[in-house]
Amino acid sequence: MDFFRGLALMVIFINHMPDNPWFWYTPSRFGLSDAAEVFVFSSGFASALAYGRCFQRAGLWLGVIRILHRCVQIYSAHLASFVLLAMVCVVGNRWVPEMDDIQRLNITYFFDATQQALYDLFTLAYVPNYFDILPMYLVMMLWLPIFWALSRLHVGVALASSVALYWASFHFGWELSADPASGRAWYFNPYNWQLMFFTGYAFGAGWARVNLKYSWLLLVCLAIILVSIPLEHEATYTRIEFWGNLRATLAPWLDKSHLGVLRWLHLLALAYVMYRLCDWRSQWLNWTLPRAVVIMGQQSLPIFLCSMVLSYAGGIWLDQLGRDEWSAAALVNLSGIGLMLLAGQLMAWLDTKPWKPSPERLAQNDSNRYSALLTPDYRLSNQVLALPCLIGLAALPAVLTNPQHVGEEVTPDLVVQVHETDTEALQPVEALLPETATDKMIDNRQQL
Repeated sequence: MDFFRGLALMVIFINHMPDNPWFWYTPSRFGLSDAAEVFVFSSGFASALAYGRCFQRAGLWLGVIRILHRCVQIYSAHLASFVLLAMVCVVGNRWVPEMDDIQRLNITYFFDATQQALYDLFTLAYVPNYFDILPMYLVMMLWLPIFWALSRLHVGVALASSVALYWASFHFGWELSADPASGRAWYFNPYNWQLMFFTGYAFGAGWARVNLKYSWLLLVCLAIILVSIPLEHEATYTRIEFWGNLRATLAPWLDKSHLGVLRWLHLLALAYVMYRLCDWRSQWLNWTLPRAVVIMGQQSLPIFLCSMVLSYAGGIWLDQLGRDEWSAAALVNLSGIGLMLLAGQLMAWLDTKPWKPSPERLAQNDSNRYSALLTPDYRLSNQVLALPCLIGLAALPAVLTNPQHVGEEVTPDLVVQVHETDTEALQPVEALLPETATDKMIDNRQQL
């Protein structure tokens, strides 16, 4: 599950990059569901393993506290992603002036009405299209304790409530506002997408199970996957009338914003086929590259934040290099994916808390421990490697410090004109000064 979540993060990075040529070769162009469904389904699956067990061991109230702690992290990541992307757009406009990245990201409302937009951003009344996955995930997490509490009555009650909420959203037209200026709704409607999240939760909790012995189920899933290719492949359904008409007929069931039923069904079929494939040759997950993707999937929230920044920065880089050359697109996309993999390794390394001594090290006696720290190798190699970082950190305040020009003469540009009101204000002060000082003030005032 971590591998496919990491793979979905890589696809999200490619799909979010503006005008990325690689976009046309991602799974979303050959299937009804895409990386968003994979990410939400796997997040629900992982939530069952993490928070479902927490509810069972610690009880509802402590489980709610842990959920709220996670919600604070998601909320903070959402705000941080917007600030970082706004900064990337400002830098991009200076780097490539002919491209307005603020307009392309559709966040002009924030720069035109900053005070109101900032309030709307913090209250989630302003959710631009590029930033709508984390708010939707936040709502799913807030609903999770209620879903678990209903499952204590009966698992069927919890699942039925999810289906009922999905139906009610269509029937009553429930939406959440995403842009006060235009009235646009959230692109990912949480009333609908909760069905995908809690479907993954049901499989992760063991409420829903599948049998690998059913060959007919594998054939049905393969048929759904193969039929969906011409329905989503643009070059096919735009040129062949049959597939174009069929897609137009099924359009309400293919809506991504409201999670059309066929998208939900396609994801389940795809998940079953991948489940069978991994069960057939599971050892490939231990190879170097798949293992790196697994580690990246385990750090889903920080890597998702990293992918959002890298994808738009990659789009600005493509503006500079040009999108006609395949080598430029390969360089930008592979560089971004490589940075995401390195970030995953870094996050996993930080999770080990390497600055804390290991139990084996604590078990050593004082003489062995301190003698190991004072070896020449430690003094020379480790400290020399850290020296450039220390110098850079120490010099950072000096770079940001404004130089103070003390003792310089005032230039004509800085001459202050004294108005008549200023002259009158100085008169009470002149009465208290010695005669010589008053004369000097009068002379200076005349010179000004």
